[in-house]
Amino acid sequence: MTPDQEPSIVNAERGSSPTVLWGSVIAIAVLGGLLWFVFLHGASSHREANQLPFGLAEQAYASRLGFSSFEMSRAANFLNQEVTYLSGNVANQGDRGVREIEVTIEFRDVLNQVVLRDARRLLGKAGGRLAPGERRDFRIAFDHVPADWNVQMPSVRISGLELE
Repeated sequence: MTPDQEPSIVNAERGSSPTVLWGSVIAIAVLGGLLWFVFLHGASSHREANQLPFGLAEQAYASRLGFSSFEMSRAANFLNQEVTYLSGNVANQGDRGVREIEVTIEFRDVLNQVVLRDARRLLGKAGGRLAPGERRDFRIAFDHVPADWNVQMPSVRISGLELE
């Protein structure tokens, strides 16, 4: 090899370095976009799969579940942020056990327009079932309630049930 050939080899290696770098950046961007798409699509289908049924049988039984003793309160959490709580109790006045209740809570403004709509579960897996004739307290926390909320009791309606 002559001394003239060595620099061309070094230059060729240096010239390919930006190409490899850009190829890696593009590959990472494509992979990131693909992961983002899969995560986004998977999260929405997971959310839909977790919705409780609310067919004719569940709608008919919902009238046998009674809510009472609603109270609103506010407190600061451990991060010193204000949290709004909705507390109450639910009674199963029917003849079937209920494994899970999903409610939709709507906060409204002074014009009676919905400013926050949120679906929440009341019993949860750890809470166990709500037997016929049983009554249970619940408490739901809201990290952020819009400033234009009319400070009235939000509406609570059953939007899903899992019956035994």
